[in-house]
Amino acid sequence: MTDQPRRMKVLQAIVEDYVASREPVGSKALVERHNLGVSSATVRNDMSDLEDDGLIAAPHTSSGRIPTDKGYRYFVDRISEVRPLSIAERRAVRTLLDNSDDMDDIMGATVQVLSQLTRQVAVIQYPQLDSSVIRRVEFVVLSEHRLLVVLILSTGRVDQRVVYMNEPVDQPSLDVLAQVFMQYLDNVSPYNLPQAFTEMQSVIPQEHQTLAASLSNALQLLAEAGHQDRILLAGTANLARSPQDFSHSIGPILEALEEQVVLLKLLTEMEQDAHGLSVRIGDENFGSLGDASVVAAGYGPGATAKIGVVGPTRMDYPSTMSAVRAIARYLSRILTS
Repeated sequence: MTDQPRRMKVLQAIVEDYVASREPVGSKALVERHNLGVSSATVRNDMSDLEDDGLIAAPHTSSGRIPTDKGYRYFVDRISEVRPLSIAERRAVRTLLDNSDDMDDIMGATVQVLSQLTRQVAVIQYPQLDSSVIRRVEFVVLSEHRLLVVLILSTGRVDQRVVYMNEPVDQPSLDVLAQVFMQYLDNVSPYNLPQAFTEMQSVIPQEHQTLAASLSNALQLLAEAGHQDRILLAGTANLARSPQDFSHSIGPILEALEEQVVLLKLLTEMEQDAHGLSVRIGDENFGSLGDASVVAAGYGPGATAKIGVVGPTRMDYPSTMSAVRAIARYLSRILTS
C-alpha cells in the first residue's frame, strides 16, 4: 500500500474503536477521536483503500467499517512490542500462583488468573513428560496393607497412587527401597523407567522383591497417566456473555473446547513469533474454531507445553498478548526453580 504508515494508523484506530465499542467505525469518528493529522476526506480515501485490500469491510448497509480477519492479522503482525503487566496485575498473578503447591493447583490457579486478566477463555496444556525428569519418589505407609506412591517431576508435577498389598508393609522397609529407587531414578526421564527398573533389580534385597515390584508398577502407571495430553480450561462463560461477537453460533466453539482434540492439535502446531507468542485469527484456525482467535505461548522446560486464550476475533490483542506472555514466563520460573 502507498501511504502505508498513515493507513496503518487508520487501521489501528478502526481496530481499537471497534474492539472498544462493537460498533462499525466511520471516518468522522476516527478524525474526532484520533490524532490522525488529516481530513475526513483523506481518511475516507484511506478506508476505501483498506477495504480494497480486504483489511476492513462494511457490515450490511452500515456506513462504518469493521476489521476483517486479514485486517486483524495485519494489525497483530505490526505490533512492535508487547507491554508488561501493570503492578496491580503482577501482584494478582503472584498472589494466586505463589500460594499454589502441587501441579494441579498451579495449573488451576494459572488458568483462573489468565481468564480474569483477559476476560476470555483461558486454556493450559499440561507439560509433556518428554521434557521432564524424575526429581523424587516417596513411599508412605497409610495402613498395614496400604501405601502411597508419590512421583515428583522436574516440571513441578506431583502424581500419587495408593497401592494395596497382600502382605503387611512397614515404613522402614519403604524408606530403604526409596533410597535404592532414587539411586537409579534420580534425573531419569519417565520414559526410561522400565530400563531403570531392570538395572535396579539385582540390588533389591530378596525379602523386598515383591514389594519393589508393586512400587515399580505403580510408578510406571503414574508416568503413563502423566504422559496423556491434558488441557484445563477456565472462563468458558466469557464466550456466552458476548454471543454477538461471533458471526455464527458459539455452540460449535464450546463443543470444540469441551472435546479438546481440535484445540490440542492447534496448540501443538502453533509456532512462536519474535515476541514468544503464537496468534491464530479466524479462519487460520481449524474447523469450528474458525470463528475465534487463539493467542498462546510456550512455557516450562523447552516451552513445549502451551498456555493461551480463546476468544472472538474482536479481541484486545495487545493486552491479551501481554497477559499470555507474562503468565507463561511467570509459570516457567515457578516450574524450573
